[in-house]
Amino acid sequence: MAEKVGVEGDRDVKVPNLNPSSITSGEQTVWADVSPLLESACKDLQDGELVHGENFNLFAAMSALEIMDPKMDSGIVCRYYSVDEAIENGAAPVPLSFDKTIDVQCTIDIMDHLLACEATWHKGHSLAQTVYSCIYLQRPDRTSSHALLHSYCRVIRATCNSVVSVVSETRTHEEEDLFTMAYGLPLKGDGDEKNLSMLHAVEETISRQLRACKAPSSKKRLVEDVEPLQTNLDLEEGYCKSLLCRLRFRKHFYHVLTCMRRPQGRGLELARKHIASCLLELDSILKSAEFLGSNNACETSLDGIEGRTTASGRQPIGFDSTLNNRLAAPTPPRAIKILSWKKAVEYFQKLLHDLDIICSYSLDPLFEGVLRFVVEFQKFQPDLVARAHLQLLLLQEGKLYGRDPVFAMICKAAVLPEVTKSHDIQKNESVVQLVQLVISLLRILCTNAAWQRRKLGKIVQDWRVIYLQLELAFRKEFGEISSTSIDENVCIKISKHILNWVEEQTYWIASRFLMLGFELELYSPCEYCMVYWYIYVVLIKLAEKTHLKMLTSNEIAKRKGKKKRESLKDAARDYQIPPVVLLLQCQIYLAEGLTMMLAALRNEHKVFQSLGPFNTEHERFIQHFEFLQRACIPDHVSYLSFKESTNHARLSTIVVYNCFKDAQRIAKELRSSFSNDRDRMVELRQIEQVAEHNGVALNLVCRLGTLDPSLKVYFEFSHHPYFATAVVKRS
Repeated sequence: MAEKVGVEGDRDVKVPNLNPSSITSGEQTVWADVSPLLESACKDLQDGELVHGENFNLFAAMSALEIMDPKMDSGIVCRYYSVDEAIENGAAPVPLSFDKTIDVQCTIDIMDHLLACEATWHKGHSLAQTVYSCIYLQRPDRTSSHALLHSYCRVIRATCNSVVSVVSETRTHEEEDLFTMAYGLPLKGDGDEKNLSMLHAVEETISRQLRACKAPSSKKRLVEDVEPLQTNLDLEEGYCKSLLCRLRFRKHFYHVLTCMRRPQGRGLELARKHIASCLLELDSILKSAEFLGSNNACETSLDGIEGRTTASGRQPIGFDSTLNNRLAAPTPPRAIKILSWKKAVEYFQKLLHDLDIICSYSLDPLFEGVLRFVVEFQKFQPDLVARAHLQLLLLQEGKLYGRDPVFAMICKAAVLPEVTKSHDIQKNESVVQLVQLVISLLRILCTNAAWQRRKLGKIVQDWRVIYLQLELAFRKEFGEISSTSIDENVCIKISKHILNWVEEQTYWIASRFLMLGFELELYSPCEYCMVYWYIYVVLIKLAEKTHLKMLTSNEIAKRKGKKKRESLKDAARDYQIPPVVLLLQCQIYLAEGLTMMLAALRNEHKVFQSLGPFNTEHERFIQHFEFLQRACIPDHVSYLSFKESTNHARLSTIVVYNCFKDAQRIAKELRSSFSNDRDRMVELRQIEQVAEHNGVALNLVCRLGTLDPSLKVYFEFSHHPYFATAVVKRS
């Protein structure tokens, strides 16, 4: 229905909203005025009618651009049609000012605003509308005469390129598709590999200028040949310090990114030193705000201290957030708000702390250790860039830390005999698929909580399928084994260990999937009962498989140094349940206690009932546990079994068999076993607190009998992120 406005070669050309008489035609370009056609169409259209082509559909409607709507029309000209037009109109002058003092002030403002833009980009907005809203970055050659700005822009580009490379390589950008889109912007430039040497040269010059202005009068003659940074000597020291801390932060931050990319974690120790330097420079940057703000004589100060994007409060020059809108076509440009300068500094402080945690990791070769580290790291709620670097460290070239084959890691985790590492079983197609599943699991665990839970729900089915495939493959392979009993015995052990380990990981994934629901606040209080019941049945299976694996491990360890008869006597005499299994038992008791307590409150006091005009309790059960039900995790578990387990729960029975007391008792006994493990000591303390408070609340409700209408029972997560604490209060 629409005519082409302009044709250049074989491409459609977008025409800016300019006077047609000002547009000249070329040899292959002919412009046509379609205003009469549009006016005629508007007269004929009634309310609710739409002009569209034959193949128009709902997707086209959702992605259609509303002409002249600033939020939807990416072709609308807000200020400048192109970078060249912006430069011609003086939007990005070089030098920034012929007054050296103002030039330095403006340069610092550009640095600060770029920091805010970079933090906003890291938070998920597009590169085109944040960092590359800076006109100076898009025309790097123009700043060559301004050494300070030129070197800073080069290191910014190199930093952005490094971050994009890491996020793209680890594929964590799937969480936020816009993050790695460069839209053809110049992420790389000629000579960018020399960005640090240029930055270092500028830093040395400013350092000499700082020393010159601080030199006592007796030594002034020795430094008279050093040209000052700007003309106001009273402000020289403050401006030199403000620039130096910003330049040094950039230098050290780029070193951090470079060191963390070194293979096999070889640069982690050096990266930690640069992280410490970055944090010191950020503190200096924050302190410089007082000096820069006190010298702000400009009337273009931003409204409010919290909303400003520069330390001085001035509006930076050389930026236009709408300049790159057309690069995002055909998707509409997002309306974004750049983070404030203060929040940007806080973001980088947190990012550096997260990266420091990664760099301090001991590169544990055990799979359980890797899982624990990733889960603990996720509790800090790291952003995309930190999680991308974590995944880059864990998985390099399909190996753990770039050095340990994943199959070798599985052998250790599954307590397989040493002969397995050289056994042909690793060439089995199902075993190869298992290796890929382990890699996928580690990648998923490095994503954000929402993405992670969604992917875990899907991959748990793959783990269930691979268990069945491995079982069939091992049966087939054992049928083809020759009569040598030794080989047959080894293969049977390998198969049993692998299958048990796969089941253990499957239940661990299921438990992680369920726990993340609390973190994401996906469960309502009336659903806690079914959730804790499902956690209870999953943890029981996980404890069984973990216990079986550790029994096997202990048997192998004892047989290496003792005769068979002696080892059997020792096993009977010295056997103890492993602390890891007892810790799971604590969680099982908590889940069981909460399930029965919630069920009893529902049965006797009619609270926490799933009432409403929409989903029934059965429908909610299916919605929350659909992925697990499809994978039959655990076997023979359904809504019917949940109802049978909870329908007859009574407070009087729960008090006699108090799961909370058992959880508290075991947690106290386990302190000595985990005295050197800080994270597990924290977990034990949290379990004790939840068990103690819930035990008190349970006894209180039982003593009161019929619940007084003025008494309210509710649950909060004040002591543990996943196990709720009951609170009884009088309203």
